[in-house]
Amino acid sequence: MFWKRIAVAAVAATGLAAALVVSHEDTQAVAIQPAAAKVPAFDHIVLVMFENKDYKEINGSSKAPYFNKLAAQGAKFTKAYGTTHPSQPNYIAQFAGSTHGVDSNKCQDLGNKENIASQLFGIGKTFVGYAESMPSDGYTGCTKDKYARKHNSWVSFGNVPASANKRFSSFPSDFTKLPHVAFVTPDLCSDMHDCAVDTGDKWLKKNLDAYAQWAKTHNSLLIVNFDEDSGTSVNQIFTTFVGAHVKPGSYSESVNHYSILRTMEAAFGLPGIANAANKSPITNVWQ
Repeated sequence: MFWKRIAVAAVAATGLAAALVVSHEDTQAVAIQPAAAKVPAFDHIVLVMFENKDYKEINGSSKAPYFNKLAAQGAKFTKAYGTTHPSQPNYIAQFAGSTHGVDSNKCQDLGNKENIASQLFGIGKTFVGYAESMPSDGYTGCTKDKYARKHNSWVSFGNVPASANKRFSSFPSDFTKLPHVAFVTPDLCSDMHDCAVDTGDKWLKKNLDAYAQWAKTHNSLLIVNFDEDSGTSVNQIFTTFVGAHVKPGSYSESVNHYSILRTMEAAFGLPGIANAANKSPITNVWQ
C-alpha cells in the first residue's frame, strides 16, 4: 500500500509538472504572438481617382507603364471593385460611405451628411479636395469645359466649406503643407474619361510621382484608384497604395471604395461611417 501511494504521488507530481510545462509553453506562445496589425497613423494621405477603365486595361498594359511601375513599388490589389455605375455614386461612396441614393451624374446637394471631411474637421484635422480645370476655388457649378462636378464628391456636401474646394493648381509643391487628407480629381481628359489611357498615365507621373516618392520617407501615403470599370457587372478596378510603411506586393483580398474609406478613417482613429462601418480596415499591407 505504501509503495502504491508513492507511485500515485509520483504520477500526480509528474502530471502537475507536465501541466506546468504545458501551461508555461502556452503562455510563452501567447506572449510571442504579434499584435494585430493596425493602419499606420499617417501624416498625409492623398487619394487620386481615375475614370472608367477595366482592371485589365491598366494592369500590365504597355499603355500604362507608370501605373504599373508605381504599383510595383507598393501594394497592388488584384481584386478591387467599384461600388456601382455610373460615375458619381462611386465618388460619393468613397467620400461618405454610401451613395445616399444617388444613381445618376446629375448635380447633387446632399446637405450635411457625414463624410470623411466632416469627420476630420471634428477632430481638428484637415481635408482639401483638389480638382483640375475647375474654373475657380470654391466653384459649385456643374460643368465647365473639361471640369465636371460629378467627379468632385466633396462639393455636394454642405458641411465641407468652400475653402476646402480648390483647383489642382493649388496643390502644394511643399508636401508638408498638404492637408491631412487630400482627394485629387484630374479633369475629363487627364482622368481618361474622354482621353486615352496613356494620357492619364503621363498625367499621374508628371503630377504625383514626386509626392509618391516623398511619401515613402515622410510617413505619408498615396492611394491611386478608379471610380468604376467600363460599365460591366464585374466592376473590377485598378487600385494601389504607395508610401511609408507599405509592404510591396500583390494582394488578393476583395476590397472596394468602402474598404479604402474605412482604412483612411482608421489612420486617424475615426470610426467607420455608413457602409464603411461594416468593413474592416486594410491591415495586411503594412510593414
